[in-house]
Amino acid sequence: MDFYSAYAQGFARVAAITLPVHLADPAANAAAVLEQARACHDEHVAVAVFPELCLTGYSVDDLFLQDTLLASVEEAIAEIVAASADLMSVLVIGAPLVQGNRVHNCAVVIHRGTVLGVAPKSYLPNYREFYERRWFAPGDDRELEWITVAGHDVRFGPDLLFRCLDVPGLDLHVEVCEDMWVPVPPSAEAALAGATVLANLSGSPITVARAEDRRLLVRSASARCSAAYVYAAAGQGESTTDLSWDGQTLVYEAGDLLGEGERFPDGPRRTVVDVDLDRLRQERLRQGTFDDNRRTHHERVQRFRTVGWELEPPAGDIGLLRKVDRFPFVPDDPERLELDCYEAYNIQVSGLERRLASIGTPKAVIGVSGGLDSTHALIVACKAMDRLGRPRSDVLAFTMPGFATGEASKSYATRLSQALGVTFEELDIRPAAEQMLKDMGHPFGRGEKVYDVTFENVQAGLRYDYLFRLANQRGGIVVGTGDLSELALGWCTYGVGDQMSHYTVNAGVPKTLVQHLIRWVISHGEFEPEVGDVLGDILRQEITPELIPIEEGVKPQATEDSVGPYNLQDFTLAHVVRLGMRPRRIAFLAWHAWKDLEAGEWPPGFPDDARVAYSLEDVRRWLEVFVKRFFANQFKRSALPNGPKVSAIGTMSPRGDWRMPSDARGTAWLAEIERDVPTA
Repeated sequence: MDFYSAYAQGFARVAAITLPVHLADPAANAAAVLEQARACHDEHVAVAVFPELCLTGYSVDDLFLQDTLLASVEEAIAEIVAASADLMSVLVIGAPLVQGNRVHNCAVVIHRGTVLGVAPKSYLPNYREFYERRWFAPGDDRELEWITVAGHDVRFGPDLLFRCLDVPGLDLHVEVCEDMWVPVPPSAEAALAGATVLANLSGSPITVARAEDRRLLVRSASARCSAAYVYAAAGQGESTTDLSWDGQTLVYEAGDLLGEGERFPDGPRRTVVDVDLDRLRQERLRQGTFDDNRRTHHERVQRFRTVGWELEPPAGDIGLLRKVDRFPFVPDDPERLELDCYEAYNIQVSGLERRLASIGTPKAVIGVSGGLDSTHALIVACKAMDRLGRPRSDVLAFTMPGFATGEASKSYATRLSQALGVTFEELDIRPAAEQMLKDMGHPFGRGEKVYDVTFENVQAGLRYDYLFRLANQRGGIVVGTGDLSELALGWCTYGVGDQMSHYTVNAGVPKTLVQHLIRWVISHGEFEPEVGDVLGDILRQEITPELIPIEEGVKPQATEDSVGPYNLQDFTLAHVVRLGMRPRRIAFLAWHAWKDLEAGEWPPGFPDDARVAYSLEDVRRWLEVFVKRFFANQFKRSALPNGPKVSAIGTMSPRGDWRMPSDARGTAWLAEIERDVPTA
């Protein structure tokens, strides 16, 4: 397996191209197309999409019916076909072609010296500035036909799927301009028939706000069809007698923008991106209604004809031409992050508010450590009380120092609780823990410095044992503080421990998002200024469970030393739960996302001193840790208490996004890491 190859990892490179057109000069246009085709070949492009009628220009009007022009088009196509013999890319070009008694507005699909097929435009606009029915016949009824083009007898019709035989999942369908604007586009039926890359050759003169309309349609088509949509519009050189042209190029994938070219360019422009074919396949596997829709339209979908072709993709590292977010749960865009934080915070608050109201008037009992998770759970509980019109004193916050509790973290818990105005108490668990360890015959009970997992879990379990009994005593419910990342990694104590609560507000929030939620709470003034000051101090602390006493000369206990960097583990979590990705692809993507500290964007507000890079060796090491812990700890997730789903990426709830047997083993996943993921 070629780990470094984007094609071997389930990607395919596509290009949307706009170029200056020479009106009614097919020979000159063929030369311009071939110049771009050679550039696409050099860039390892699989599919190159050109504008509508790019061999003649869209705006030549009655010249479309001139024999001289039509004959020149045939010659131009023959020239392109011959020149394509040594080119890797499939070329999708626009041309007028005669079929029977009429001229059709066509997309000609060319590859390695042959014409694979011709797709006529199905729907012809004949309103406002458009007059296409004067020259062309609609192609929506031309199924199961053949046409002769440049000496090639090839399939003709809107019912063609161009299936790449050596790049699994690369199935191309082509439609032309207006076909995208009708209620049921040909591409929608093609997607149901298996097409994953939908191409649109467009003329589309520009008017105010039309570019936004195109983005809306292309994005929605890619989202509804779980497909990539490649759009190329006509630009420079078209007639400006009555219209203007902007040469917009777009590529969307499942609703996400991969690339958009410069509008109104001077000269040709290529928008070249890598489409994630495996993602599209996984999206369709998960969304069963996609295939149910195919059943509804079975009669039309089954008519599609498949044309096979072979790309012979390049081996080795050709880069990855797409943005890979370091933080799948945290957007880089400030406006999107702002909205995500608003929604996530209010999902948590409204969830707890509803649970409290449905029970009656219970108090919220919560253990606070001064760390990120309990801090966020505490402010969620306080906001829920505010919205219910109840005093914050109905939030009962307990700090419970153990053998390694630091003065700093305890002071943060105290200061925050006091600033919020909750009922706050300190409950020292050390005497009870010492007695329990002594009763168990644990070496620590005899005075030995043995700090094993039992030593840690005695403290973690006692804290929640006290919280549950305190809730019984004082008429409350225990609000859980553990987050999504900890549940995925099993970094929680099962049963009477931080795995359990009466309602868990953070269970849908990953570790990498928590800090941004707290920043949002500060910046939006959700609480008093003194609360914001304490929250800012808490954000700057290292993540630690504080269960093992600090010894001189020994590095203090840090969670990420055991479970791995949450940066990487949340990256893996998103790709496992939401996308079902195999380990080698996750490693490939994580390496591209994290290998260069300076490359790519960081979320707004992310501290400069927290920015890091990871080598492929790092990625491989912690991916193996993730797999081992993820499979070993499903039993904890199977008994997960109630709590709201927050991110569309997913949750660990067995009643929602994630169902898995507790005795499953990760052998196959670990074997793939060993076999397919290099260390450098």
